[in-house]
Amino acid sequence: MIEESTDQSQNRIAIFHGKKVRKIIFQNEWWFSVVDVCGVLTDSLNAGAYWRKLKQRLINEESQVVTKCHELKLEAIDGKKYLTDCSNTEGLFRIIQAIPSPKAESFKLWLAKVGYERIQEIEDPELSTKRTRVIYKAKGYSQAWIEKRMRGIEVRETLTGEWQKRNVGGQREYAILTAEISKATFGMTPSEYRNFKGLQRENLRDHMNDLELIFSMLGEASTTEIAKNKNATGFIENKQAAQEGGEISGDARENLEIKSGKKVSTKENYLPVSLDAAKLNQ
Repeated sequence: MIEESTDQSQNRIAIFHGKKVRKIIFQNEWWFSVVDVCGVLTDSLNAGAYWRKLKQRLINEESQVVTKCHELKLEAIDGKKYLTDCSNTEGLFRIIQAIPSPKAESFKLWLAKVGYERIQEIEDPELSTKRTRVIYKAKGYSQAWIEKRMRGIEVRETLTGEWQKRNVGGQREYAILTAEISKATFGMTPSEYRNFKGLQRENLRDHMNDLELIFSMLGEASTTEIAKNKNATGFIENKQAAQEGGEISGDARENLEIKSGKKVSTKENYLPVSLDAAKLNQ
């Protein structure tokens, strides 16, 4: 069974026959980690070394496929992002031809399917939303939780769209601004929150309960509104808007905690990590 994670950042993990293939949207199409593909097709204990040897062979043969690879930042097992050789679907087809593997044909079909789905999503963005809902439902989330999560995704996309219009750099600056909102909202950056919940590579918001999702949305929606009304331009001004937006949500969270006598942030996960992982690897 092949499934994708529901991480709504530009990075996602795909599963092919129980093995992970990292991928990222670049130039409006999926680009895949070549090392991961080599690992899937060869069962090599050192997929990186396999790719280096294959890459050198292709260079010696003056193949153009290597020059069409891009170094893109993908998350590694330690949670950090590193530049990794990535190729689009067309390039991977050519690389696969150079790898003797009985899995090659089924992998080509899988790649074609993933590429076709991306084209469908570009033409009809609602399809992506529908697929995400199906994945969450299969993982055991309630309909009420799914609705909040999907709304949170929309709020997040609205915010990043606003940042893009307001000359905020790219993913690195988005991450810094997101950390500012989270710190002001919950008193923790996303990485600190992930550690608080005992998560590793899992998507933080996929393990938030209803209130955590609601306050995340409030912080990001408030930031969007402040940035628009103040016409914030550039990283510095949008950082100030992020802090102010997060403070609005943080004040509301603290007020609720005082009145209810219960903390909003919890170490408990909406779904146990083990259950989440098990369903992803079916």
